[in-house]
Amino acid sequence: MPSAEEMSVYRDDRPDVRPTRRDSVAASGSELIGGPAGRWALRTGGGYLTPVRVVALVAIGMFALGMVQKMPCYNWAWFRGATSQYTHACYSDIPHLFLGRGFSEGKIPYFDRLSGDMEYLEYPVLTGLFMQVASWLNVADGSIQNREQVYWMINAGMLMICAVIIAVCVARTHRRRPWDALLVALAPAFVLTATINWDLLAVALTAAAMLMWSRGRALAFGVLIGLATAAKLYPVLLLGPLLLLCWRAGRWREFGTAATAAAGAWLVVNLPVMLLAPEGWKKFYTFSRERQIDFGSFWLIITQRTGEQIDVSRVNTYATLLMLLACAGIAALALGAPRRPRFAQLAFLVVAAFILTNKVYSPQYVLWLVPLAALARPRWRDFLIWQACEVVYFLGIWMYLAYTTGAKHQGLPPEGYQVAIAAHLLGTLYLCAVVVRDILLPERDGVRQDGSDDPSGGVLDRAADVFAVGPAARSRRYAAPGPEGPRVDWGRTL
Repeated sequence: MPSAEEMSVYRDDRPDVRPTRRDSVAASGSELIGGPAGRWALRTGGGYLTPVRVVALVAIGMFALGMVQKMPCYNWAWFRGATSQYTHACYSDIPHLFLGRGFSEGKIPYFDRLSGDMEYLEYPVLTGLFMQVASWLNVADGSIQNREQVYWMINAGMLMICAVIIAVCVARTHRRRPWDALLVALAPAFVLTATINWDLLAVALTAAAMLMWSRGRALAFGVLIGLATAAKLYPVLLLGPLLLLCWRAGRWREFGTAATAAAGAWLVVNLPVMLLAPEGWKKFYTFSRERQIDFGSFWLIITQRTGEQIDVSRVNTYATLLMLLACAGIAALALGAPRRPRFAQLAFLVVAAFILTNKVYSPQYVLWLVPLAALARPRWRDFLIWQACEVVYFLGIWMYLAYTTGAKHQGLPPEGYQVAIAAHLLGTLYLCAVVVRDILLPERDGVRQDGSDDPSGGVLDRAADVFAVGPAARSRRYAAPGPEGPRVDWGRTL
């Protein structure tokens, strides 16, 4: 019979993990608000200010600060030439596309043809619906400037809801680690880039999907991943790591349910537009294929340093090959690691690989990684190092655009911008490296140091392996399937 202590591991009713008791950076930072939590601090569920509510309030407060940061543009810089919005680092696609994609004229995305080179809206269907709903809510009269301001404000309000959903979902995904969601709520790059574009919709759906999977709800996970993929392409990548982990654990039924539900949800959203407006529907995919090398990617460094343009078809081929190589490495890691990796770890790695190999790494793409990073590597030092690199890039791209668009060329020249690109690429690679180290050395994984297995893994949590290769196959040291089996404290045995 397992002991009471062992049973508490499986019931997961132990006290919350407090980062100020385990993370020196978090403990030092807590001095700003009175120091680490003491022994008499309220546990989860005690009082009104539970961890989840605190995280939600912090997320709202930080998002509001991000809106304040955009005020110079909201008041005048979006409307008085291009350079001012760059020198104030407050650029946003939202007001510009209100006019540029026909919303100001009442045009319907995908169905109504646009004037100019962009014939149709170049966003996935669910994001287009999000944009259209905001346009319907915009009943402001007056000048186009006033209507653009109101449109941005409506979108900001809707995106704030998405931001709170993300923070709450991260807080609830790891039951015993709700405070890790403060990494999301307080992330500087999250605050700065939240209203550049509409990415938070897909991120919120993906975070909710991760929460559903952690609760063992494969069908709900699949539906949410399908909807997220209908808003942005990257969420479908999470099915790859899930396939590998379910293969190793023999959980084919759950994976089949999730994959089928994801395909069904994606089709429900896309099929009507696909059939009724095929030319508008496929614009996102043709635009992605034909898009030239753009900001933030290592491909841009190559072209700027060599002075030679690479044909876009060759870039697509090379980027695909690099992504496939990265996925092969992740697959080897998933099947051969001494202990089955956590779902959040592999999810972070595959999305990071997609961004790093892509021909564009827009500043708001960091939003895709922030929730996954908080679940994969909840360590403040590493997280803040990465965030510092992203803030450097956030400032770098706007100063570079100020340099290239301003008549006086005041800002960051190409050489300086290349340094900023390298900084945020290296920052992402650094976080990938420490996640890989945690996978290869599970005793270094902060989530697992208290005997936990995979809190975001759902049916994978403490499931026994049925297939593995390399060190995992030789060691045969697998997590027990439940309380009827012996508890394995990997922090001591590995």
